[in-house]
Amino acid sequence: MNNRRPALTMTGALSLFLVLMAFGAVMIGPYELSTGQVLAVLAGQGDEQARIVIWNIRLPRIGAALLVGASLAAAGASFQALFRNPLVSPDILGVSAGAGLGAVVGIFLALPVVAIQVSAFVGGMVAVGVVMLVAALVRNTDRTLTLVLIGVVIGALAGAVTSLLKVLADPYDQLPAITFWFLGSLAAITDDDLLPALPLVVIGLLPLALLRWRVNVLSLGDEEASSLGVEAGRTRFFVIAAATLITASVTALAGVVGWVGLVIPHIARMIVGPGFGRLLPASALIGAGYLLIVDTLARTIAQIEVPLGVLTAVIGAPFFVWLLARGRRGWS
Repeated sequence: MNNRRPALTMTGALSLFLVLMAFGAVMIGPYELSTGQVLAVLAGQGDEQARIVIWNIRLPRIGAALLVGASLAAAGASFQALFRNPLVSPDILGVSAGAGLGAVVGIFLALPVVAIQVSAFVGGMVAVGVVMLVAALVRNTDRTLTLVLIGVVIGALAGAVTSLLKVLADPYDQLPAITFWFLGSLAAITDDDLLPALPLVVIGLLPLALLRWRVNVLSLGDEEASSLGVEAGRTRFFVIAAATLITASVTALAGVVGWVGLVIPHIARMIVGPGFGRLLPASALIGAGYLLIVDTLARTIAQIEVPLGVLTAVIGAPFFVWLLARGRRGWS
């Protein structure tokens, strides 16, 4: 019980800080709101304009930022623990490339927004499914290396097809939409967009939480895991499937938002340690807060909205360089 208290205290502190940040984000924007206005609207009162801004615009967007940030960070922590490498990100197996291809196909065919999101989700899942299928057919003792290499190949293939479709797309209508989607944004998020993604994320997070001790054992290596009674292949399959489901769900919702799944798990690891039972919730909470801050900056720092992918890259790229300079010291 004593070992759990620091983790519970940290989780509670991060959750409280997250609530305070979300409340602050509600007030910030082109139409500024006071604390009294926000509290009045949340209590069912307040003027009509404030209610529209809060309930129809800001709260859905804040909820999306929290969901996307938490999901990408949790998926990144899972992949990093599974592959025993802090430089791994959620798109290591081609899920982002597959989701991108699916979205581009939807835009190219002039499908409605909901159909484009479904197409992106299906594309991400199919890409990782192909990676796992090909990896199962390849006779190689190093399963982790095989998965990574095939993921790179499938991702490159999906990227090539995406580039071809961008060349063929209408430069005045479809191409700007494709470019905007690949930069990532939460500008047009509504409640109807959040509802389909939320249960998929919960379904993906549940097995990760239930398998947390097996993931810890698997991080020791396949032979050590087998000696401790953990079937490495089956555990790896469930972790990859769950993390892919999470990543594909939020990528279909927000577009390609990079660096979150790489940067945040490493920060969480430095705070709570490498134990996956503590790392998973810490990564999710820190990732939610991080993307909420980035999205708030994206809609307030300039006259026009800055795409999320631009800001996450500006922040994440220097951190990645620093991470490389530190080598593997941050992993232990």
